[in-house]
Formats: sequence, C-alpha cells, structure tokens
Amino acid sequence: MRASQFLISTLKEAPADAEVVSHKLMMRAGLIRRLGAGIYNYMPMGLRVIRKVEAIIREEMNRAGAIELSMPVVQPAELWQETGRWEKMGPELLRIKDRHDRDFLIQPTSEEVITDIARNELRSYRQLPKNFYQIQTKFRDERRPRFGIMRGREFTMKDAYSFDRNVEGAQKSYDAMYATYIRIFERMGLQFRAVAADTGAIGGDRSHEFQVIADTGEDAIVYCPQSDYAANIELAEAPSLLPTRAAPTQAMQKVPTPGKTTCEDVAALLNIPLTSMVKSLVLATDEKDASGAVIKSQVWLLLVRGDHVLNEVKAGKVPGLKDGFRFATVAEIEAHFGCKPGYLGLVGMKQAVKVIADRTVANMSDFVTGANEWDHHITGVNWGRDIPAPDVIADIRNVVEGDASPDGKGALAIQRGIEVGHVFYLGTKYSAAMNATYLDETGKPQVMEMGCYGIGVTRIVGAAIEQNHDARGIIWPDALAPFTVVICPIGYDRTPEVKAAADTLYETLQMRGVDVLLDDRGERPGAMFADWELIGVPHRITIGDRGLKEGKVEYQGRRDAAATSVAVDQIATWVQEKLGA
Repeated sequence: MRASQFLISTLKEAPADAEVVSHKLMMRAGLIRRLGAGIYNYMPMGLRVIRKVEAIIREEMNRAGAIELSMPVVQPAELWQETGRWEKMGPELLRIKDRHDRDFLIQPTSEEVITDIARNELRSYRQLPKNFYQIQTKFRDERRPRFGIMRGREFTMKDAYSFDRNVEGAQKSYDAMYATYIRIFERMGLQFRAVAADTGAIGGDRSHEFQVIADTGEDAIVYCPQSDYAANIELAEAPSLLPTRAAPTQAMQKVPTPGKTTCEDVAALLNIPLTSMVKSLVLATDEKDASGAVIKSQVWLLLVRGDHVLNEVKAGKVPGLKDGFRFATVAEIEAHFGCKPGYLGLVGMKQAVKVIADRTVANMSDFVTGANEWDHHITGVNWGRDIPAPDVIADIRNVVEGDASPDGKGALAIQRGIEVGHVFYLGTKYSAAMNATYLDETGKPQVMEMGCYGIGVTRIVGAAIEQNHDARGIIWPDALAPFTVVICPIGYDRTPEVKAAADTLYETLQMRGVDVLLDDRGERPGAMFADWELIGVPHRITIGDRGLKEGKVEYQGRRDAAATSVAVDQIATWVQEKLGA
C-alpha cells in the first residue's frame, strides 16, 4: 500500500471527551471516529487492525475444529422468552418492534439463537460434539458508554458455543477452547493472564476470564507469584485473617464520635487501628407475588472489617441473597436501627435483621461499631457476650494484597487488567429451557451440554493500546499493527535516487509477503516520523540521499531509542529477520 492511496488522518490533539489512553490515541491516529454515544466508525487504519485480530481468531478457531456461521444481529423476542431472558435482562438489552408490532432485539449475545439451531440440526449422538462460532456485531445499550471502544454500545465479538453429549465431553470442549484462547492471545503478542471468574448473567458453573495486563484496566486481577493461582477479584477467596476469636478484654462502652461517619474517621478520633472497626452495610430482599408486587421485605446487615470492602458478587451467593438484593432505603434503615446511616451497629436495634458476618469479622473481639445513635459509636463489642452470633458467616469481602493464597503457596498480589475473553461451561441452562435434545445410542432423548466462549474483537484493539504505548503514540505488536513496516523516504518527490531505492525496496518486501506501506506523500521528515510513531507501525525504514551515497538506509524499531544503519542490499533480509524474531 502507498500512503498517497490510503487515508491517513492523524490529529495533533484528541477530542475533549476522550478519557483513556486508547481512546485518545485511536482518535488521534485516525483509527476511529465517533458517530454517536458509544458508536464509532472504524476508519481504514483501524479496520486493518480489526481484520488482523479476526484473522488470528479465525485461524485458531478453525484449527480447534470449530465451525463458523453467522447469526442475525436482529433476533426475535420469542427465543429469549423461552429462556426468560427477555424479562430478566435489564435496559442494556435494546428491544425494538417491527411494522407488525412484533418484538425483536439487537443481539448482545446469541445463546438462544445458537441453541435453536442446535435443536433443529443436531438430532443424534453421532453428530456430537459440535462447536459453532461467529464473528459478529453486538449491541449493548450501556447507560454511560465511555472509554471509546473499551465500553461502547456497538462492538464486534467472536462468540462460540459447544454442544456435547455429557458433562465429560463438555469439559473436554471447555479445555480445548481454553487452550485455543491461550494460543490466540500469545499470537497477538499481548501480555495476559487467564483467571478464574464469576459466571455472571450468562450463567454456568465453570468460568475463566482472559485479562490483558494494563495499569489502566477496570478489573482487579488477583494472583499468587509463587504459584499458578489467578482469579478475578470478584471470585478470589478471602480467608479469615484471624485464626480464632480471642477472649474479651474490654468492657462495652458508648463513646461520642461527633460528625464521624466513616470507619477511617472514627479510628482516627479514637486513636485505634482501622482493623478494630466493623463496617455495617444494609441490604434488603423483596418477596413478590405473581404480578411482581412486593408483599414482604427482609433487611440484612452485612459486616466487614473497617479496612475491607464488600464484594457484592460474593454477597449475591449467600443463601437468602441469591435471588437478588438491593441496598436498603433510608426509611427501612431508620425503622430497623432507629438511626440514619453513619452510626449503624449491632447493639440496640429497633427490629430484628439477618446478620451476615465476613469470616474475619466473625473472629474479631473488642471491636467498634456504630451505636445506632447519632454521633456515637460503641467500643469493646464482643460476640456472644454483648451480641448474638451472626446468622451467617461467609466470605463477603474483596481480598487485599498480602492475603494468603487459597492454594496455600504464598501471598496474593493484585494487578489491573482488561477483560478481552471469557469462557463458560454452561451445562444445560439454555438447552433444557429450549428443549435442545439429541437421541442417544438407545434412542432416548438427552439434553445437550453446552459451553460458551467469547472474545471482544474490538476491545482487544483498545486493550493492546492500553498495554503498548508511550508519549509519542501507539506501539503495536507485529501481529496487530495496521502495517508491519513503513518505508519513509526523505525527499521522495524531489530526489530520483531516493524514489528509486524506496520503490525497489517496497516491491521487494511486497514480493516477500511483508505487510509494508510506502510513505510517498513527500512530507517533511519530522511530520512523517510523527505520524508513524503515533499510528504505531513497529518497523520503520528511512531512506535518504546522504545515506544512499554510502550504500546505507536506517532501520528503527518502534521501541528502539536510536536508528541502525543497514546496507541497502541487506535491508530486506534484515527486516524479515526482525519480523521472524
């Protein structure tokens, strides 16, 4: 490709609404242009990157024996009503009607449609296992789309779905996809971790996320440097930091804490460690009738140590909260505790509540809680002596750096990551709901076992930039770069020798299968170099009149601090060796 034939539309400044590095650089490098909130045009430079991502995914999925198909972006509501997700999905599901007033949706994912295909096409055990995949547009109506393509509303995703005869077969399919994902992200040249994860709204029993490591990542990844343990913070198990509960040593006492509503402020006022504080969080669950009207509510008090944070995903797995919870209203809190939030505790409540204590809190003694009285807390509180034992003891907090690894092989560390892939073992969640069965060897119908495997194609582009950039712009891994090599001739339009050398090298590299671009625009060296450093092409060859007189050109990798002189007759082989390395 010649630059004069391509669209190069770099900007000196990013738009004011660009928040994260990838958004700013993609806009400045001319990879994307905003069309609406969370909706972007993928410009020619950006589309080349996306196509390279798709090619790697397609090659590895095909290698794994998966079969590509394409499912519609617009899907009928009836299929989603079969699984109940039409009603359960929130406003992120974009619902539409056609001219006949029939309900449709813009697909955020395709479990229902692929299960419909399977129940119609896979009828015998002889046809299993099967794994279908597509690379297709998705739409999720995010309340606040942000971070450019990292959390946009329209995006491209590879989603795959496996169908097996039994659990054993489904686990083999899962393991095969896990290994395929490892190969995909390794080929892309990304630093990543595969971490155990919560299954979330899609459901299932086994789940791993693939996280690209980046300081700007939204997700916290927990891992043990001394072992292979890695998990999303939502799933990482938090041990009790106190092996046993010590005997009380203090008398319970109410103390004034005027204006101090946080654990940090109270600890500072009382000159005690934050680890002596217990934090109170109040939730509620609702029992509803067939019409959806609330007929009864239950208030829950969740307790974590003052320096810890409630993990809502873990809380949602506690019996009683599994079917959904909400934060209690101020009116409910006042009715049960006799006080507004900020001074809530276990002593002197007006109405009984269900108490869930984190594992560490359950072993605390002589701790401090709110007094259920404005501007007061209570010190020296102890289980059994002053308050009843909690109704439930559970792991409901986020782990912190230094916690013991659940595998017993060291201490946990935490780093940030960007989720770009997710694999689920679904079991029969969708196949049972949609009666997707096959006939076994005896002629009896059996429900198919399913797996689900997604990769955020467009999100990978943003994640790669978040991981690979500097003050000058993007630094693409070779496998993802819009162009792998750029030839920058100085004076291309003025010096015949430079033009001839550039054209010859360009044709040579093309014949050797190198993805090369020749910048034939006649730009000044500074402007030309700035464009390609911003765009992030990983290998640059500069051809100038002075160097040619010595039989030399200059090679510089995007991460190199300085250029290297290479003989003109050796540069093509030199570059190929760099690419091979």
